[in-house]
Amino acid sequence: KYSAGLREKVKSGQVEIQGGIYHLESGKVEFMGCSPQQSALLSTNLGLPPSMTREGGRTSGYGPSARGEHGVRTTVDSAVPAEEALKMLKAGNERFAVGAPLAKHATLKMREALVSHGQAPHTAILGCADSRVPVDTVFDAMPGDLFVLRNAGNTCTHAEGSMVGSLEFCCGKLGSKLILVMGHTKCGAIAGATATYLASKEGKASKSAGSALEGL
Repeated sequence: KYSAGLREKVKSGQVEIQGGIYHLESGKVEFMGCSPQQSALLSTNLGLPPSMTREGGRTSGYGPSARGEHGVRTTVDSAVPAEEALKMLKAGNERFAVGAPLAKHATLKMREALVSHGQAPHTAILGCADSRVPVDTVFDAMPGDLFVLRNAGNTCTHAEGSMVGSLEFCCGKLGSKLILVMGHTKCGAIAGATATYLASKEGKASKSAGSALEGL
């Protein structure tokens, strides 16, 4: 709701924002779909100046198994529609969950292609910094596939220099069509923040600068 640029792209169908929960026990991602509050969020006027500078192209027939012309995704490859990107994430997570990953180590030629042609990730993912949730591994992804942003609790604020600017860059400059906000089970950051909030409601929270961590 804090990005006018992302709101317009979602309204026009150029970008989808979906949610997901990673289950530590099974290794599978539960895809939750769009937020039930999306209509209300899209109608807000809060925002930062739009930073989208380029419309990514769409292409038909891009299958989940595609890896790009150079074996990794670069700017010579067309942008992936959101629905196809979501299929790629689901297929990659299924491979990871059953222990049959296909992603291989990037070769010298692949790395050179990423350097010379630049990146063109098919999805931006806002995930938790928890060490048990390695996002690229969870989706059996190659270098160049995903634009990953991580912090404790997979939060996104409107503060200057926050995750919002990076998401705008990914969707505007790099042409990604899908944003996945992915939490996970047994998240210590969420548990701690919830405990701190409940304590503050009961008047038990400390007023010190570090009190936000006390719930952990």
